[in-house]
Amino acid sequence: MIISGLSKTTLLDYPEHLAATVFTGGCNFRCPFCHNRDLVFLEEGLANGHIRTYSEEEIFSFLKKRSSVLSAVCITGGEPTLQPDLPEFIKKIKELGYLVKLDTNGANPDVLKNLLQQNLLDYVAVDIKNSPEKYARTIGIPDFDLTPVQETVQCLIEQTGIVPYEFRTTLVKELHEENDIHVICHWIKGSPAYFLQSFTDSGFLVSDESFHAHEEETLKKFLSICQNYIPLAKLRGL
Repeated sequence: MIISGLSKTTLLDYPEHLAATVFTGGCNFRCPFCHNRDLVFLEEGLANGHIRTYSEEEIFSFLKKRSSVLSAVCITGGEPTLQPDLPEFIKKIKELGYLVKLDTNGANPDVLKNLLQQNLLDYVAVDIKNSPEKYARTIGIPDFDLTPVQETVQCLIEQTGIVPYEFRTTLVKELHEENDIHVICHWIKGSPAYFLQSFTDSGFLVSDESFHAHEEETLKKFLSICQNYIPLAKLRGL
């Protein structure tokens, strides 16, 4: 496992659980508005000293010490499903009695299906980057084939009630318009949970382009649209 970050305590990353978050390095997307540039361009992040790597021994030593306090571990990135030893890593976490949440961009459905079949996940969060027509632009990959992401979405919707999951979209003024919200919601309709998140400029984005958050009034309008499709849709982080 390439582990490039550890948040020792969070109340935000796993719904209703006190958790630790493990960040994996490397990503197969190049979303220009992504605020985790160092995790996307891992070698650059290591070279400039902005991040470090953690051994599995460090992670498990920490988790063993905090087992009486924490109840869950979130695995995020970067993109965790790029790690070939992810299943074994999760097995070791679960052997310590923790719940496991996986954050993914959905581009590796076979990995997700394998983890679900092995009962290794307790919660899944998938980033829906935009409406299909704008996906390539939004993830920074021209001519991107959306089929794997669509397969991930369908996989989760069809197993509703077995493993809790959510879809979420980070909204950027330059990339997301009202019609995109309609299209996304029609696509993921049937999901029990959908979260809209407002873009935040960390000052160290993947791209040098200028991006901005939508006004709060616009976000609330987008939420109202979502709730027509997914009644429990919410705004997160405002």
